Amino acid sequence: MLRFWTNINGVEALQRRMFLRDYEIIASIGIHEFERENPQRIIIDVSLELANGALPDAAEDRIETVLDYDFLRESIRRIVEGRHFNLQETLCAEILTTCLQPDKVLGARVSTRKPDVYPDCDSVGVEMETRKA
Repeated sequence: MLRFWTNINGVEALQRRMFLRDYEIIASIGIHEFERENPQRIIIDVSLELANGALPDAAEDRIETVLDYDFLRESIRRIVEGRHFNLQETLCAEILTTCLQPDKVLGARVSTRKPDVYPDCDSVGVEMETRKA
């Protein structure tokens, strides 16, 4: 998603977001005994609002100039590995907090959903959004 606006000095600036959609991971999550014994699929969506800047310069086509997508995947994997979460709210909040750590990130939206809970719906989940102060 790109949104343009004019700043105070009349210079075009760019609002940037990066996202990770439908990241599927197996997690130990849930309050019921059968959930504690059987890991479940969790699908995670993340959208990060990045620090504004001028239009990207084609000469700056280097990974060092952006936030790497691997950061999101690896951070989420580390959060989930070897740990049990009773609630999706807890998992979602922890991912949200981690997403806000890089200086380039101004805000984040995270959703988690469990697709295999009920046979009569696609999934159940939670979504959280915040911005840095």
